[in-house]
Amino acid sequence: MDVAQLKRQLFAYTALLFHEGFLDEQFTQLQQLQDENNPDFVVEVVSLFFDDSERLLNELAKALDQQNIDFKKVDAHVHQLKGSSSSIGAQRVQRVCIAFRNYCQDKNVEGCLKCLQQVKHEFSLVKNKLETLFNLEKQILAAGGSPPT
Repeated sequence: MDVAQLKRQLFAYTALLFHEGFLDEQFTQLQQLQDENNPDFVVEVVSLFFDDSERLLNELAKALDQQNIDFKKVDAHVHQLKGSSSSIGAQRVQRVCIAFRNYCQDKNVEGCLKCLQQVKHEFSLVKNKLETLFNLEKQILAAGGSPPT
């Protein structure tokens, strides 16, 4: 595949991620912070998001598995996950976190457990989608193309 085809594929895939609500304008703003002095900025920031989110999801699972659930602690983890997903533009993860926080405030165990499964699912989806996006960008560079702008 030539560079022009790869770039069209990247453009179409990125547009699809926005259309399906995986990403919002915050991701575009993140991309605008990347330049030739820091060409891996977006990948680095998103990788930190992946690591932090996986840690938070594990903490949430542990906290919700307790006999006496500390809903303030659960809410603090969800709040952190909501903030980090918002900062990279992971819109669908952020939306589930909003519902999750409402269940925390109501001390609704079933609602929290349901939201935990939903947020794990949305996180997994956005992680796979972004990894695919970054692989397309790598293919463009490997084919001799310039970094996406």
